[in-house]
Amino acid sequence: MNLFTELALTPEGWAKNVRVTVDQLGRISSVESGVEANPDDQYLPNRILLPALSNLHSHSFQRAMSGLTEKRLEKRDSFWSWRELMYSFLERLTPEQMEAIAALVFMEMLECGYASVGEFHYVHHQCGGQHYENIAETSCRVINAAQKAGIGLTHLPVFYMQGGLNGKALADGQLRFGNELDGFLVLLEHAESALRNAPEDYLLGMAPHSLRAVSPESLNEIVEARTSGPVHIHIAEQLKEVDDVLENYGARPVEWLLQNANVDSRWCLIHATHMNPQETRNVAKSGAVVGLCPITEANLGDGVFDGTELLLSGGKYGIGSDSNVFIALTEELRLLEYSQRLVRKERNVMTNKSGSVGQALYNNALVGGAQALGRKSGSISPGNWADLVSLDTESLSLWGCTDDEFLDRWIFTADDSLVREVWSAGRQMVAYGQHIHHQEIEQRYRTVIQEIRQDK
Repeated sequence: MNLFTELALTPEGWAKNVRVTVDQLGRISSVESGVEANPDDQYLPNRILLPALSNLHSHSFQRAMSGLTEKRLEKRDSFWSWRELMYSFLERLTPEQMEAIAALVFMEMLECGYASVGEFHYVHHQCGGQHYENIAETSCRVINAAQKAGIGLTHLPVFYMQGGLNGKALADGQLRFGNELDGFLVLLEHAESALRNAPEDYLLGMAPHSLRAVSPESLNEIVEARTSGPVHIHIAEQLKEVDDVLENYGARPVEWLLQNANVDSRWCLIHATHMNPQETRNVAKSGAVVGLCPITEANLGDGVFDGTELLLSGGKYGIGSDSNVFIALTEELRLLEYSQRLVRKERNVMTNKSGSVGQALYNNALVGGAQALGRKSGSISPGNWADLVSLDTESLSLWGCTDDEFLDRWIFTADDSLVREVWSAGRQMVAYGQHIHHQEIEQRYRTVIQEIRQDK
């Protein structure tokens, strides 16, 4: 497959008259600029071509409860009251329903410009905690959904062994998450077996859920049991979590993790909202990526991450959609920048140098997202997966733009409706702004939502 576009963002910057050649496996084999179109090229008129972002953090099933938790239940609603509603909701979900919800989520991600996703998957078992005949049944459903949507996948089965610090027993909705160490390793083996029949760009990682859900001893055991693949963990999302870990472990969450685990470039620290400057500098030194989900973090009232300190320390970040309450690539990046402006009372914060803030946001999210998913992507370069997105230059928002203005206009003055085509590892899944299986996936989701409502 040859793609030809008049303008593309390459590692060297904006290039004109670009041909991208993609091999049969979905990898970029060559990139030429300053050339003329050939008759066998797939010509992309009125388009700019970009490397597509990775969405590094998703709980796909939560998409079906978006908008249902925006009712005040207590004098002071919080993440913790939201969590109880989430536990209640997932009690009703079947594996078949989870697959349909995930397919819709992955389709929506592709339509807004993501080419791959890290699915932080923790609903493993039946209601009450009984295992399915295949302990990795719901992981297989996620893999099926990703293949149906055609999105690139880093599957991250979650290890969740306790209901709170110091071995508190699992209860209620948490029972669907729980595994002992040996059972979790078996689950990983079964998920790995399922991935052998998936596309070559699909990967397996793992996710110790959080310091409150995994004991210190088991955290190190599961990481040491699998020496390759990404490791993701929720950490320092809420102030209560910081206080509880400090009280029980004698250190703040990120401080404790860095002192007690071999945190390196395999790791992605999800949220990491409440770090002090020294913790932030130490995370940057470790090589780990910070996984930011600005829409969900705002929705849950988590707080605002200190992006400036991370950038000054040379740290890396990527973005994710977490609860999928609203799947919008441009909104995640825009809210990340705007939250920094509100806290610092400055403008154009998320860059260390002069020039386009939109391009800085996008480039940093490309690098961090690819690393966090263990995915060879993030730039239009030979050897990378052909994760590509095109934008409509005929749109009013981009009309009259020059090179460095495109990403600023898209991120700060427009939305994801400018996305026209998306390729994931060479698979073209979006054409003229719509997923090629949109109607089928949407209709199945509508049926599932009706089933869930009738079960209430």
